[in-house]
Amino acid sequence: MSRLSSRVAPGQGRENVVKPAKQWPAVSGLVLTLVFAGASAAEAKPPAGDRLGNTTTVARTHDGRAVTSAAVANEIAAFWTPERMAAAVDLDFARPAGASASPSAAPKPSGPSGSIAPKAPTTAGTDEVGTLLNESQAVGKVYFTTPGGGLASCSASTVSSGKRRLVMTAGHCVHQGAGGTWYSNWQFVPRYRSGARPFGTWVALSLSTRTAWANSSSFSEDMGIAVMNTNGFGQRIVDVVGGQGLRWNWGYNVNVTALGYPSNLGGGEIQYYCQSSTWWAHDQVIRMWCNMTYGSSGGPWLQEYNDTNGLGYINSVVSHGDNPGNGQFDGPYFDNDIKSLYDFAESTSP
Repeated sequence: MSRLSSRVAPGQGRENVVKPAKQWPAVSGLVLTLVFAGASAAEAKPPAGDRLGNTTTVARTHDGRAVTSAAVANEIAAFWTPERMAAAVDLDFARPAGASASPSAAPKPSGPSGSIAPKAPTTAGTDEVGTLLNESQAVGKVYFTTPGGGLASCSASTVSSGKRRLVMTAGHCVHQGAGGTWYSNWQFVPRYRSGARPFGTWVALSLSTRTAWANSSSFSEDMGIAVMNTNGFGQRIVDVVGGQGLRWNWGYNVNVTALGYPSNLGGGEIQYYCQSSTWWAHDQVIRMWCNMTYGSSGGPWLQEYNDTNGLGYINSVVSHGDNPGNGQFDGPYFDNDIKSLYDFAESTSP
């Protein structure tokens, strides 16, 4: 990243971190999000899971209807009025007690390192609000509802793939985890800012996560991917806003830029960033310095972030923060499991 924004002090070390005003709450599912579907959404019914530890579902409305037509997707987009979006609660989880780091016991990568290159937009989008420094059009807010009918939000990012429909976030932003179920009305707004939707709203066609997250709430597997419908012009989301690259097995100590929509900075209405080196925290979890808290869940940790085009390589996503906060948060270490989930989601995409 070649330039720094004056909006947030980069978290390169503990002495530079501003402590959040309040701790991350352990919120249990109450969210609803949808995206504006394309002219003809695919009648896709992906399998429930595979033998490699991935699971999926067709995206649904809050009353249980599958989002397999443009008409249903339009209903979801209409549901997310500015008032409902403003009322959505940021969904985050506190770091479990005793989850401390033991640097001397850091494991080794589980296989050879791999990369998927970022993809620049290929279609001219409509941007009526302009770009702020270090603000990525491939990063945005997601909105969704929980089984109880609550409204909630997270952060997310597009990711490059051959079918150009994938959005990556945390597992807990698509599924409640152990004892819970999938969220509904799942919508993604690229580069959302203070009510503005410069690239429209996009509705999910299907949601996927790791089975270990859905069954056991494993923070090591807190990964989620949504396959998106096309928009009202029949465009695919990566064609319009571009897609982040992806990396796995790149080791536990890398330099990253994290992007997201934290409530403690800008009220969740503006995209913020922080920068830090990562280190092994516990299990298959890495940690970084950052003063962003609730609302940034699901936002990407990017290697080699380029602030001129808003693209880099996703190396993790925000999973959970320390409680009470001291300017750190954790994300799942991206090993072979994220590549497995990525391939699985891509295989279910039309």
